[in-house]
Formats: sequence, C-alpha cells, structure tokens
Amino acid sequence: MPLGSFPATRMRRNRRDAWTRALTAENVLSPSNLIWPIFLCEGENRRVPVDTMPGQIRVSVDLVAEHVAEAVALGIPAVALFPYTPAEQRDAEGTRALDENNLICSAARALKAAHPNLGVIGDVALDTYTDHGHDGVLRDGYVHNEDTVAILCEMAVTMAQAGVDVIAPSDMMDGRIGAIRTALDNAGLIHTKIMSYAAKYASGFYSPFRDAVGSLGQLIGDKKTYQMDPANSDEALREVAMDINEGADMVMVKPGLPYLDIVHRVRTTFGVPTYAYQVSGEYSMIMAAVERGWLDHDRAMMEALMAFKRAGCNGILTYFAVKAARVLKQG
Repeated sequence: MPLGSFPATRMRRNRRDAWTRALTAENVLSPSNLIWPIFLCEGENRRVPVDTMPGQIRVSVDLVAEHVAEAVALGIPAVALFPYTPAEQRDAEGTRALDENNLICSAARALKAAHPNLGVIGDVALDTYTDHGHDGVLRDGYVHNEDTVAILCEMAVTMAQAGVDVIAPSDMMDGRIGAIRTALDNAGLIHTKIMSYAAKYASGFYSPFRDAVGSLGQLIGDKKTYQMDPANSDEALREVAMDINEGADMVMVKPGLPYLDIVHRVRTTFGVPTYAYQVSGEYSMIMAAVERGWLDHDRAMMEALMAFKRAGCNGILTYFAVKAARVLKQG
C-alpha cells in the first residue's frame, strides 16, 4: 500500500541534503563490518604481488604483523589467513595442514603477539595443501567424507592451539561442524569459535584465489560433488540449519554478490550472525574494470559492499577491506 502521494509527499525531500541522507540511511557500513583475507608465503622479507588480483600480495610471516597494522588502526576487527603452498610441499593427504609450524599457525602466533585484540580466522580445508587441489582426500577418485573430516578436526585443533580465534571450515564435507566442535571441546578449546562456510557454491569466481594460494592448475576434475549447485536455494537453508545445529557460531555464504538472495534468506530465516565472502573473482572483475577506466574504484567498491549490508550481512570478507575502511574513515 502506498505511504503518501505526490505532491503532498515528495520522496526527494529526504535526499536533498547530506545530513538528511545520513539520518534516513537504512543501512550503515563501518570498518567493524569488514574482514580482510590475506595471503601468506614462505621465506623472509617477502611481498609477492598476486598477478590475478591487482593490489593484493602474498606476505611472509615475519612481515605479517606490519602488514596488518593499518587494518588494525582503521578498526578492522579480524583477518582471515590463507597460505600459498609450493608444489613441493603438497601431497595427496595434505599433510602440511597438520604441521604446527605451517604458515597459518606461524602467522597466528605472530599476529597474536603483535596485535592481541585482532581476531584471527583460519581456513580449514585441504585444497591449499593437496597436490590434486581438492578440499579433502581422494579415495578411488572421490573425495572421501569421513576420512577428510578426521583430518580437518586435527587441523582445527592445531590451528586453535597456535592462536587462531575462529575456525572457518570451507570444505563442505557433511558433518564436519559437529566433529570439529567436539574435537575443539575435547581439547579444552571451548572458546574457539566456528565460522562455517555453510553455503559454499561450486563457482566459477574462485580462479584468482587459486592462483594466490598456488592451487591454480592443480585441481583434478571439479568440486561439484561437495560444493553446492548454483541453481539451488532451498538446499542452502538445509546446509545452514545443519551447521547451526552442529555448533556453528557464525555462518557464511560464498561467493557473495551473485548469491545475495541466499544471504537474505539465511539471515531472515535463522537470525544468526551471517557473513558473505566477496571472493577473488568479484574483486578482480571490479579491479579490471577500474584499471580500464570503466568504473570509479571507490564508488564501485562501496556500492558493492553496501549491497552485502542491505542483504543482511553482519560482516563481509573482502579484499577491499583496508581501502574501504580508509574511505569510511575519511567520511
């Protein structure tokens, strides 16, 4: 039913001035809504550009505290860690994932020492460690659910003991949230949170990320037997419901902009802390258009991020986090 009619009601009146636009804004984006995914690499004093993600780098652990210092100062509450694993450190079982001195664990310790109030989120999946590029272990050419979950549990405990605050399983194995929660609790890690990649789709928007972590060209086959079909929406609600019941503290939808309908359904259905990942392909598309002069960087960036808030996100994992926080601080 219309609320008012022209000319008694002029919708443009509340748009006339900056202060009225601020007062009537339905959604507000702040640095506290942003999570910055960062890439780690081996070695010392290294900053390596990611060719497929303009403006993003891989950073060695000795520089990671310095690397995030501006993010901390800008009020970004958390970073998400992803390792670049060279081919020679990968194997079929992803055994590097269980090394307490791997990149994520080492970076977590460094970050907690330098920035104790910064949240550290650790990616729990095997694709950054396997020589076949899958998120789990292969048995007769199929990603085995239970064998993978057992490894993920050990991986989660190892990360949490190194200082990771939030375990973020991105693998999409059935039952892994409950198993990881039990493993963490049994290890006395009752305060470690779980941010589940609850509705992660088999998407074409992940390629730049795979380049960033060294998995590009590694993948044998595809991930359609465990990641979700982009055609499905009701199924996402079942996935989220199961993860909440198994102990997820927060849930995530991935990718972001192409799946804002899923974000909205999840938030309105469950009312739990809901996040989305503006993935590498989304970032790189905007940056490619910016580099060609087709889009204004700041306007496109902020409009895309506001779409996540409008859909119902509590927070957004975005490679734009630091740049967006700068714009927000400038007002």
